[in-house]
Amino acid sequence: MRKAENVIVGISIGDLNGIGGEIVLKTLADVRMLEFFTPVIFASAKTITFLKNHFDIDINFNGITNLDQVITGKINVFNAWNDRTDINFGKEDPIIGEFAIKSLFTATKALKENAIDVLVTAPINKHTIQSEQFNFPGHTDYLAQELGGESLMFMISNDLRIGLLTDHVPIKDIASHITPELIESKVNTVYKSLQNDFNIRRPKIAVLGINPHTGDNGVIGKEDDEVMRPTLKALNEKGKLVYGPYAADSFFGSSNYKNFDAIIASYHDQGLIPFKTLSFGNGVNYTAGLSKIRTSPDHGTAFEIAGKGEANENSFKEAVFLALKLYHNRMENAELAKNPLVTPQKKI
Repeated sequence: MRKAENVIVGISIGDLNGIGGEIVLKTLADVRMLEFFTPVIFASAKTITFLKNHFDIDINFNGITNLDQVITGKINVFNAWNDRTDINFGKEDPIIGEFAIKSLFTATKALKENAIDVLVTAPINKHTIQSEQFNFPGHTDYLAQELGGESLMFMISNDLRIGLLTDHVPIKDIASHITPELIESKVNTVYKSLQNDFNIRRPKIAVLGINPHTGDNGVIGKEDDEVMRPTLKALNEKGKLVYGPYAADSFFGSSNYKNFDAIIASYHDQGLIPFKTLSFGNGVNYTAGLSKIRTSPDHGTAFEIAGKGEANENSFKEAVFLALKLYHNRMENAELAKNPLVTPQKKI
């Protein structure tokens, strides 16, 4: 297993007109961080120099054009482009979106080729990143295509883990998207992640209902009775500790969420609103179910404060530490799988 400082964390820079560059550099300005990992920022030396000067952040970095040139224990900047970047903080700009794509594509390629160990992504603007090369709602769908597996948006904080059945789906389409097959797939992904990534051997999972009050016996919709309950019962009968559907309002209001290792919400806002309320900006977005580890902060580009030096880097820093934790847990479980304990046979 690699020493801590030898774990290479790839960082995609996100939308340069947002707060991504600021939170990345603020995180790495603490030299103690380099005791835990070696960062590689996918951007350009000129761009990072501009950002460090603009925000008056005192860091030194090693500019590289080949990942064989990475120096352990140093901040490395991989030149994903040589073009001039005109950064205008707080502005939507499709040209800046193209640089975000270049950073993400280059970092993902490095991840697939094992040149980096984990990927932490700074926020993108979902509008300006759209192009012929990138036609996805966000990072999660693109990485699912590139890395394989059953991807799941899994929001993580110290005492709360919330996964989503549906993520970037319009409200009017949610009920039609939720099928027994989808529920089973997402439950299995959460279950495996809790075991392999978080070392929870017998996970206990709660699933939130689709309709208010889980349909009130069909008065406010039949999906919970006809789709959700039978599927969860079948999963429970297979030995998984999966319970629900729970009405989301009383579930969080009564602190019932503290009784479970993870919660699966039916749709984006049902899970993200309580998560962001309870995590106080220290949460992390983890794409579970993939062959590689990717995390990101739980916020967006924050154009309204971009360039002002006011961005809080805590969520990005937590995303880095979660990626490292998950990486070490996966390596440990892989070692255990290769060398299972042999139960000694009793002598007669």
